[in-house]
Amino acid sequence: MFDRFYPIFDSPEWLERMLPLGLKLVQLRCKTREGEALRKAITTAQALCDAHDCILVVNDYWREAIDAGCSFVHLGQEDLDLADIPALRRAGIKLGISTHDGDELERALSLMPDYVALGPVYPTILKKMKWHQQGLERVTEWKRRVGDVPLVGIGGMSVERAAGVFEAGADIVSVVTDITLNDAPEARLQQWLDVTR
Repeated sequence: MFDRFYPIFDSPEWLERMLPLGLKLVQLRCKTREGEALRKAITTAQALCDAHDCILVVNDYWREAIDAGCSFVHLGQEDLDLADIPALRRAGIKLGISTHDGDELERALSLMPDYVALGPVYPTILKKMKWHQQGLERVTEWKRRVGDVPLVGIGGMSVERAAGVFEAGADIVSVVTDITLNDAPEARLQQWLDVTR
Protein backbone atom coordinates (compact mmCIF):
# COMPACT_ATOMS: atom_id res chain seq x y z
CA MET A 1 0.00 0.00 0.00
CA PHE A 2 2.74 2.46 0.91
CA ASP A 3 5.77 3.65 -0.97
CA ARG A 4 9.07 2.97 0.83
CA PHE A 5 10.05 6.64 0.65
CA TYR A 6 8.18 9.16 2.81
CA PRO A 7 9.42 12.78 2.70
CA ILE A 8 7.98 15.49 4.94
CA PHE A 9 7.51 19.09 3.84
CA ASP A 10 6.25 22.19 5.61
CA SER A 11 4.33 23.86 2.79
CA PRO A 12 2.34 23.26 -0.38
CA GLU A 13 5.06 25.18 -2.20
CA TRP A 14 7.47 22.32 -1.52
CA LEU A 15 4.89 19.88 -2.83
CA GLU A 16 4.57 21.86 -6.05
CA ARG A 17 8.29 21.43 -6.57
CA MET A 18 8.62 17.81 -5.52
CA LEU A 19 5.46 15.96 -6.54
CA PRO A 20 6.27 16.09 -10.28
CA LEU A 21 9.34 13.94 -9.56
CA GLY A 22 7.10 10.97 -8.80
CA LEU A 23 6.35 10.96 -5.07
CA LYS A 24 3.65 8.55 -3.92
CA LEU A 25 3.60 9.27 -0.17
CA VAL A 26 4.22 12.63 1.48
CA GLN A 27 3.51 14.41 4.75
CA LEU A 28 2.53 18.03 5.24
CA ARG A 29 3.95 19.21 8.57
CA CYS A 30 2.76 22.82 8.57
CA LYS A 31 3.76 24.38 11.90
CA THR A 32 3.87 28.07 10.97
CA ARG A 33 0.33 28.68 9.68
CA GLU A 34 -2.93 29.09 11.56
CA GLY A 35 -6.59 29.63 10.84
CA GLU A 36 -7.54 30.20 7.23
CA ALA A 37 -3.91 30.08 6.04
CA LEU A 38 -3.55 26.61 7.56
CA ARG A 39 -6.81 25.39 6.06
CA LYS A 40 -5.81 26.72 2.65
CA ALA A 41 -2.40 25.00 2.90
CA ILE A 42 -4.05 21.66 3.65
CA THR A 43 -6.67 21.91 0.90
CA THR A 44 -4.01 23.02 -1.59
CA ALA A 45 -1.72 20.17 -0.58
CA GLN A 46 -4.55 17.67 -0.93
CA ALA A 47 -5.44 18.96 -4.40
CA LEU A 48 -1.79 18.75 -5.47
CA CYS A 49 -1.48 15.20 -4.18
CA ASP A 50 -4.72 14.18 -5.86
CA ALA A 51 -3.41 15.53 -9.15
CA HIS A 52 -0.17 13.51 -8.80
CA ASP A 53 -1.71 10.27 -7.46
CA CYS A 54 0.13 10.73 -4.17
CA ILE A 55 -1.05 9.94 -0.64
CA LEU A 56 -1.07 13.06 1.56
CA VAL A 57 -0.58 12.61 5.30
CA VAL A 58 -1.52 15.66 7.37
CA ASN A 59 0.56 16.11 10.51
CA ASP A 60 -1.35 16.96 13.71
CA TYR A 61 -4.27 18.98 12.34
CA TRP A 62 -6.87 16.25 12.34
CA ARG A 63 -9.93 18.54 12.45
CA GLU A 64 -8.71 20.46 9.41
CA ALA A 65 -7.87 17.19 7.68
CA ILE A 66 -11.43 15.95 8.17
CA ASP A 67 -12.85 19.25 6.89
CA ALA A 68 -10.59 19.14 3.82
CA GLY A 69 -11.59 15.58 2.94
CA CYS A 70 -8.11 14.20 3.53
CA SER A 71 -7.56 10.48 3.90
CA PHE A 72 -4.58 10.27 6.27
CA VAL A 73 -3.39 11.94 9.49
CA HIS A 74 -0.17 11.54 11.47
CA LEU A 75 -0.28 12.15 15.22
CA GLY A 76 2.47 12.48 17.79
CA GLN A 77 1.92 11.22 21.31
CA GLU A 78 0.90 14.63 22.65
CA ASP A 79 -1.56 15.04 19.79
CA LEU A 80 -3.14 11.68 20.65
CA ASP A 81 -4.20 13.18 23.98
CA LEU A 82 -6.36 15.72 22.16
CA ALA A 83 -7.46 13.86 19.04
CA ASP A 84 -10.91 12.36 18.59
CA ILE A 85 -9.91 8.96 17.24
CA PRO A 86 -13.51 7.77 16.78
CA ALA A 87 -14.22 10.90 14.70
CA LEU A 88 -11.19 10.15 12.53
CA ARG A 89 -12.37 6.57 12.05
CA ARG A 90 -15.90 7.69 11.20
CA ALA A 91 -14.42 9.99 8.56
CA GLY A 92 -12.51 7.04 7.09
CA ILE A 93 -9.15 8.63 7.83
CA LYS A 94 -6.09 6.41 8.14
CA LEU A 95 -3.74 7.03 11.06
CA GLY A 96 0.03 7.05 11.53
CA ILE A 97 1.48 7.43 15.03
CA SER A 98 4.90 8.48 16.33
CA THR A 99 6.53 6.27 18.97
CA HIS A 100 9.73 6.54 20.95
CA ASP A 101 9.51 4.00 23.77
CA GLY A 102 7.72 0.81 24.71
CA ASP A 103 4.75 2.44 26.44
CA GLU A 104 4.14 4.71 23.46
CA LEU A 105 4.33 1.75 21.12
CA GLU A 106 1.75 -0.21 23.12
CA ARG A 107 -0.53 2.82 23.15
CA ALA A 108 -0.15 3.24 19.41
CA LEU A 109 -0.82 -0.43 18.64
CA SER A 110 -3.97 -0.36 20.78
CA LEU A 111 -5.39 2.17 18.31
CA MET A 112 -4.79 -0.11 15.31
CA PRO A 113 -2.71 2.41 13.34
CA ASP A 114 -2.06 2.18 9.62
CA TYR A 115 1.64 2.69 10.33
CA VAL A 116 3.91 3.22 13.33
CA ALA A 117 6.88 5.58 13.18
CA LEU A 118 10.01 5.11 15.30
CA GLY A 119 12.41 7.95 15.82
CA PRO A 120 14.87 9.33 15.88
CA VAL A 121 16.79 6.38 14.49
CA TYR A 122 19.84 8.63 14.19
CA PRO A 123 20.54 11.99 15.85
CA THR A 124 18.33 14.67 14.34
CA ILE A 125 18.48 18.44 14.06
CA LEU A 126 14.77 18.78 13.33
CA LYS A 127 13.53 19.18 16.88
CA LYS A 128 14.71 18.79 20.43
CA MET A 129 13.51 15.64 22.16
CA LYS A 130 14.54 13.50 25.09
CA TRP A 131 15.32 10.56 22.77
CA HIS A 132 18.66 11.20 21.09
CA GLN A 133 19.21 8.09 18.99
CA GLN A 134 17.17 4.89 18.88
CA GLY A 135 19.59 2.97 16.67
CA LEU A 136 19.12 0.09 14.25
CA GLU A 137 18.65 -2.54 16.97
CA ARG A 138 15.56 -0.67 18.14
CA VAL A 139 14.25 -0.67 14.56
CA THR A 140 14.57 -4.47 14.52
CA GLU A 141 12.89 -4.77 17.91
CA TRP A 142 10.02 -2.50 16.84
CA LYS A 143 9.44 -4.48 13.64
CA ARG A 144 9.23 -7.68 15.64
CA ARG A 145 6.66 -6.05 17.93
CA VAL A 146 4.51 -4.39 15.27
CA GLY A 147 4.34 -7.43 12.99
CA ASP A 148 2.43 -6.63 9.81
CA VAL A 149 1.89 -2.97 10.70
CA PRO A 150 4.15 -0.88 8.43
CA LEU A 151 7.13 0.57 10.32
CA VAL A 152 8.52 4.00 9.43
CA GLY A 153 12.08 4.88 10.39
CA ILE A 154 12.64 8.61 10.86
CA GLY A 155 15.32 10.88 12.26
CA GLY A 156 18.75 11.70 10.91
CA MET A 157 18.05 9.87 7.67
CA SER A 158 20.30 10.13 4.65
CA VAL A 159 20.50 8.30 1.34
CA GLU A 160 23.61 6.56 2.62
CA ARG A 161 21.84 5.26 5.75
CA ALA A 162 18.68 4.04 4.02
CA ALA A 163 19.83 0.51 3.20
CA GLY A 164 20.80 -0.21 6.81
CA VAL A 165 17.45 1.02 8.11
CA PHE A 166 15.58 -1.21 5.66
CA GLU A 167 17.80 -4.16 6.56
CA ALA A 168 17.06 -3.56 10.24
CA GLY A 169 13.35 -3.97 9.56
CA ALA A 170 11.83 -0.64 8.53
CA ASP A 171 9.28 -0.82 5.74
CA ILE A 172 9.45 2.91 5.01
CA VAL A 173 12.10 5.59 5.50
CA SER A 174 11.00 9.15 6.24
CA VAL A 175 13.15 12.21 5.69
CA VAL A 176 12.90 15.96 6.27
CA THR A 177 16.03 18.07 6.37
CA ASP A 178 18.16 15.85 4.15
CA ILE A 179 16.09 17.22 1.28
CA THR A 180 14.90 20.62 2.43
CA LEU A 181 18.32 21.81 3.59
CA ASN A 182 20.13 20.36 0.58
CA ASP A 183 21.63 22.77 -1.94
CA ALA A 184 19.91 20.81 -4.72
CA PRO A 185 16.70 19.44 -3.19
CA GLU A 186 15.26 18.00 -6.41
CA ALA A 187 18.46 16.14 -7.16
CA ARG A 188 18.62 14.83 -3.60
CA LEU A 189 15.02 13.66 -3.79
CA GLN A 190 15.81 11.82 -7.00
CA GLN A 191 18.67 10.06 -5.20
CA TRP A 192 16.19 8.96 -2.55
CA LEU A 193 13.84 7.59 -5.19
CA ASP A 194 16.73 5.70 -6.76
CA VAL A 195 17.69 3.95 -3.52
CA THR A 196 14.18 3.20 -2.26
CA ARG A 197 12.58 1.83 -5.44
